[in-house]
Amino acid sequence: MEVAQLAIFKVGDNAVYPSHGVGVVRGVQVKDVGGRKKYFYILQLLENGSTILIPTDKVKDVGLRAIITKKEVPKIYKILKSDETASDSQTWNRRYREYMEKIKTGSIYEIAEVLRDLYRLKTDKDLSFGERKMLDTAKSLLIKELSLAQRIREDIVEDELKEIFEITAEAVS
Repeated sequence: MEVAQLAIFKVGDNAVYPSHGVGVVRGVQVKDVGGRKKYFYILQLLENGSTILIPTDKVKDVGLRAIITKKEVPKIYKILKSDETASDSQTWNRRYREYMEKIKTGSIYEIAEVLRDLYRLKTDKDLSFGERKMLDTAKSLLIKELSLAQRIREDIVEDELKEIFEITAEAVS
């Protein structure tokens, strides 16, 4: 159910680099590596402006993917609103490792599950420092990609998320 992988990105394309977020392909750079020409995408992250070089022949290996389409957005909101709940009987560090693995996949669907589960968990108990940081990371990754996919401002997406989680918090209590 994952978004189709694009083999080639063009300059100006938005792309998602797992665990780092959304960036813009600023160009392609050629470097001599071990006497051979290697091509690298120059990806500038939108969150902090940092630049990452990604070998063009390793795009699939590192999980670089196109952002979702507007048509896929309702699937994300469905995940966020779903009644599935994470097992809160796990220790926080086990949950943390499980959620970190989901975030590392770069899948927006798995990131949405992490955000949903942590928001729900937050209504029942205090989150650990690591879980709070992870909640912020998942939220930030999701907001950035959803705003680009829908071509709307990030604050609008953030308001939509707040509304979803206020509604689900009321439904839970």
